[in-house]
Amino acid sequence: MEVSFNLIAQQLVTGLALGSIYVLIGVGLSLVFGLLTVVNFAHGAFFMVGAYIGVLVYARTGNFWLCMLVVPIASAALGMLAERFLIRPLYGRGIDYPLLLTFGLAYVLMDLVRMGFGVQGEQMETPELLQGAVDIGIGMFPLYRLFLIGVTAFVLLALWLLLEKTRFGLIVRAGARDPLVLRTLGINMSTIWLTIFGAGTAIAGLAGLLAAPMRGVSPEMGVPVLVEAFVITVVGGMGSLGGAVVAGLLVGVVVSFTTLFQPEFADFSMFALMAIMLIVRPNGLFGRKGLMA
Repeated sequence: MEVSFNLIAQQLVTGLALGSIYVLIGVGLSLVFGLLTVVNFAHGAFFMVGAYIGVLVYARTGNFWLCMLVVPIASAALGMLAERFLIRPLYGRGIDYPLLLTFGLAYVLMDLVRMGFGVQGEQMETPELLQGAVDIGIGMFPLYRLFLIGVTAFVLLALWLLLEKTRFGLIVRAGARDPLVLRTLGINMSTIWLTIFGAGTAIAGLAGLLAAPMRGVSPEMGVPVLVEAFVITVVGGMGSLGGAVVAGLLVGVVVSFTTLFQPEFADFSMFALMAIMLIVRPNGLFGRKGLMA
């Protein structure tokens, strides 16, 4: 196969668009783990729930932009309920307890969706405004995938500003290092943890909505996503938001180019990348030692 510069450039942009979904998936998981040290095995289920909420709202209103508003809010509310009444009582009992609880919660959410929507799955079409392709200088490229890149960049910028430039972000970063000190200063860490868990599930739900037109919607769609999320967090480093961003884009590009040259190895390529990372850098690109202890 003859490989031109334009083909390589298009495949790179394709990888960045695919990586944008991976970034949102990984950032949501890393946000919760890095600041709460909770391994959220229900992360893929929140991704799936976000997609179904989007399908429901879009079917009723035909307004994709309304979906973009409703899905993160609804996903955050569901996540905050789970944190408040299910996960919070398990803090301080070891990392295994919330892991097992969220594992069970994922199956509960999956079965609830099956009962409410059936097992056949749903299809969500790309919004009319975002259909078609545009010339990006190296050839025509789907507009919706460029939209994915833009939305991901906006979410990351908003998250960075929140965590790095606000008093809330300062409290969050301090609380991740020593919550006991903040409690002695009269700061309610329970509210901080509730908000962070809600933010993580909001990002997961938004990722589900954005992925729905490309991947389709089914009760089981969160299962492979959970695997992908952990690949990204391992490659980037457990709990590292910056690592999740770099790893998500890297995995997207690797899968994209593998699809171009050896499509049968596309899924395998991300696991090969993870295996290499575990051998070369066991803590990931930006991970730190002792986080799982």
